[in-house]
Amino acid sequence: MDLKHKTVVVTGAASGIGRALGLKLAEAGCRLALGDIDVKGLAETADMITKINGHASIHPVDTGNRDQVYAFAESVIGHHGNVHVLVNNAGVTLTALIAEMEDADFEWVMNINFWGMVHATRAFLPKLKSTGKAHIVNVSSVFGLCGIPTQAAYNSSKFAIRGFTESLNQELKGSGVSATVVFPGGILTNIAKNGRFKSNSGLVRDKSDVVALHEKLSFTSADTAAKRIIKAIQKQEKRVLIGFDAHLFDIIQRVFPSGYQTILNLLISKRDHLLKNK
Repeated sequence: MDLKHKTVVVTGAASGIGRALGLKLAEAGCRLALGDIDVKGLAETADMITKINGHASIHPVDTGNRDQVYAFAESVIGHHGNVHVLVNNAGVTLTALIAEMEDADFEWVMNINFWGMVHATRAFLPKLKSTGKAHIVNVSSVFGLCGIPTQAAYNSSKFAIRGFTESLNQELKGSGVSATVVFPGGILTNIAKNGRFKSNSGLVRDKSDVVALHEKLSFTSADTAAKRIIKAIQKQEKRVLIGFDAHLFDIIQRVFPSGYQTILNLLISKRDHLLKNK
């Protein structure tokens, strides 16, 4: 798929993978429609794109709000006319035991990570089909491959993205639209800093532990992740793993579909060693 002069929609574009995607896609000659709830960060991303002679429209949107997502789609289509690629990247995380988490926090994660992706896909799909050849990218996670303690809400949303996208791909056969589900490993972004923490599990003592662990275990830059996602769009790949850790988790889960939990518990027991220099 030739991306030059194509219109690409990216959610979660105020920072992290979304920002890196916006910059790399602008360099490839795309027109960008950027969405995020963080208006300041969104404007900063657009300004960075302008400085490299790219074009980006900005659209403040809370992907956890269905009406805002559909209004976002109308705004993008009204501004650009056509849409060729949709990247559902917006995401948040919650660290909490299942027995202790609040329903509102679980719903917050699911509304943004899962339902935001569903609503955006459905809102843009008619326009994507009308272009003749288009693509959808749904960003899951390595946590969409393996269950992790204190991450049940995030796991649930990312496993759901995987199932949705695999079903979507089959339904789109012959339509000219295809879809990719992406499983990034640890990517150095602000997702842990911006997440919610409500755990008394002892696995992590406080939010600073979560942030420190995320930073220690993020082996891949957002820039590298963006490049790999763009390659997947160009080649219309159905499934992408980003980072050696994502490949490792994928293999462990396949070889030890139940036993991988024991392996993860051993890794978790090394928490204090990982955090000693935080």
